Amino acid sequence: MLSKSKSVISALLICITFSNMAYAQVTVTRGDNNIPEAEATLKNDIVIKNNKLAFALAIDSAAPWGVPRGALVDLSVVENSEPRGDRIAFADFIPNSWSAWPNDGNDVEILTETSRRALVKISRNFGDVDISTSYSLKAGDDFIGLNTVMTNHGKESVTLNSGFTLWPDAGHMFAAPGLDKSHQRKASISSDRTLAYDQDWVFALHAPYFDKNVYEGRDMYKSHTLAPGESRSFTAQLQVVPDGDVAPVVSAETARRRLPTGTVRGNVAASNGETPEKSLVVVKRNQQLYAWTKVDNGTYEIDLPEGSYQVYGTAPGHAQSQPKSLKVTKDSVHKVDFNDLAGPATLVLTIADKKSGEKLDGRISILEGQQSEIEFLGKRTFFTELRPAGKAKISLPPGHYKLGINAGAGFTSKQQTLSLDLKSGETSVYDIGIKNLILPKEQDWYGADLHHHGNILEAITPAEIVVRSQLAAGLDLVFISEHDSTINFKKFASLAKKRDTPFIPSIEISPSWGHINPFPVDIDATLSADPGTADIHTLMQAIADMGATVVAMNHPFNDYGYYANLEKGVVPGGKSDGFDLLELNAAMDNTATVNKAHSLWDKGIKMYFNAGTDTHDAWNQQSGAIRMMGHVPDSLTTKRYAQALKSGHSYATMGPILIPETIIFGDEVEAGTIWPITVIAVNGIQEIRMLGVGGRILQRKEITNANTLQKLKLNWEIPATAKGWVSIEAVDNSGKTAWSNPVWILQ
Repeated sequence: MLSKSKSVISALLICITFSNMAYAQVTVTRGDNNIPEAEATLKNDIVIKNNKLAFALAIDSAAPWGVPRGALVDLSVVENSEPRGDRIAFADFIPNSWSAWPNDGNDVEILTETSRRALVKISRNFGDVDISTSYSLKAGDDFIGLNTVMTNHGKESVTLNSGFTLWPDAGHMFAAPGLDKSHQRKASISSDRTLAYDQDWVFALHAPYFDKNVYEGRDMYKSHTLAPGESRSFTAQLQVVPDGDVAPVVSAETARRRLPTGTVRGNVAASNGETPEKSLVVVKRNQQLYAWTKVDNGTYEIDLPEGSYQVYGTAPGHAQSQPKSLKVTKDSVHKVDFNDLAGPATLVLTIADKKSGEKLDGRISILEGQQSEIEFLGKRTFFTELRPAGKAKISLPPGHYKLGINAGAGFTSKQQTLSLDLKSGETSVYDIGIKNLILPKEQDWYGADLHHHGNILEAITPAEIVVRSQLAAGLDLVFISEHDSTINFKKFASLAKKRDTPFIPSIEISPSWGHINPFPVDIDATLSADPGTADIHTLMQAIADMGATVVAMNHPFNDYGYYANLEKGVVPGGKSDGFDLLELNAAMDNTATVNKAHSLWDKGIKMYFNAGTDTHDAWNQQSGAIRMMGHVPDSLTTKRYAQALKSGHSYATMGPILIPETIIFGDEVEAGTIWPITVIAVNGIQEIRMLGVGGRILQRKEITNANTLQKLKLNWEIPATAKGWVSIEAVDNSGKTAWSNPVWILQ
């Protein structure tokens, strides 16, 4: 009987072993992508999977932002042998920041395809530089091995910012801990990884080579120079964790770097003795966020490399525990408990115009008080509801807060602040009155943020939050422009209709050599050209087919700006006269764009300003921080607003409001004419300038009053000697500028 039992047990163990081997095996498929929400869905796209992760390479499918085919565009946790869903827009190698990518070669090799390992090599070029990237996955591993070799076959040295990137299409980013203020790697840096994460997944890009980590942690670059004939290798790992816990990432990093570690473990509970759901223990190093680990049934454990740390317990809606300091040494064990997490409080706000009582859309931000360092635990920014307008109900951890209440703040009103103490389990109710200095729409001036994303590719803001954020900024039209997609148009149109607000459908066409925003396009429009392969003239024809009134050139002088790449000679098809507008962008230095506009106006070319924030995350970026004000004397419609911009009856502003009388920007006028114009700045007026040909200052009004002057009417005479054009710039006391389009001088 004993012998028979042993045989049964042996057979069982053999079955279990073979079952686990089958479960853990690596598979390679072509054109059969079962990752939900995947982008790589065509015949020759390659999908590689084991029991922990799945990823796909876009061989036939287009990669985003005009990147040549062959890139890693899908990545998913695998659970019970099935992928959960794609959570990235792009995670691959970039040769020189996000610059134009001249490419005429693409070679795909599957070097190894067994149940134990897959190895795929993709060879592309960046002009004269060959780029060969290998993707490796082994059975049982929770990471993809990445290696890129760059070889310069040209006759000149090239200076580059190269490296792997991690651009999620959901969740949040956590940049490499310990960067300096310019995002450079410090000698004492505590880590060489960056994270994309949410509460049920973590993707970690381990990049030992990196010397700077930019775009909120997405890009891990090394600055380097390749001499003719020289090669350089970049090695990294892309790790997948299934449950939002960073402890496995720290363990992988310490093992890879062979760092001595100690253990921190203990219990976590609320002040009532119970452990809150989704509790975490947060680890800080040098007062900066370093890692976190999940609490399981009231206990936690994390291995940390040698060093000094501060740790605390936290949970959604709960007050954080008091932090505790400790020093980890090799093989040390620290028992650290947290049992003082206090439960949530509730805040109810109503925001209204102080004079009329009309309910106003608002943005509520935490200026002082507990702000979660782990973003899925709680937001730092909130918005009033779409319906009813002006109402917000917010759950917050108890404690003292100072909140910023914005309803068109910086433009039509000042930010209001609210100091309050919230108590666990209690509801606090407040009414907030907003004093508006001016409502431009009463003078037929309407504002929109004309570069704004929702939740396509790397953008992470749901459609309703986009609309609520834009309305809270005091904007008069809703605008959306996703990268190369029109999929959300009907959703946005429906949301805008709930508030009787005009909706401007747009699309940011995104070749690597220059991003383009046509608007408004038809509500059922689709892009017929491939931005990764089409030239400028093909794209302009596709834009015309979409029914656009105006075509804006986005961020003209950045690495993927049209003018910058036209100067480099890397725009397929060369010069186009199809653009109507030049974008002033909230996130960039606009000096080159302003100077370019002046040079065009000097030649009589009627290319006017556009303005947008390029917001991708409305909670952490501010919609409407720069906006385009258009003059529409008839009833406001999307088409009339776009036509106003095309005619130059508009101006861009980051704060000051301009109300011209008798002469509207874009009009023609005789030199010597008196031009009445009123300037309003809620932050106070610092300076007003009249510019002329070459951007030369023709007149200047500096405000030197001890008291802040918020409104000033000028009756400026356009100089009798003026030729070509004149425009207005106004600067407020916070340094925010308004730039008008020109008034043309009759000759």
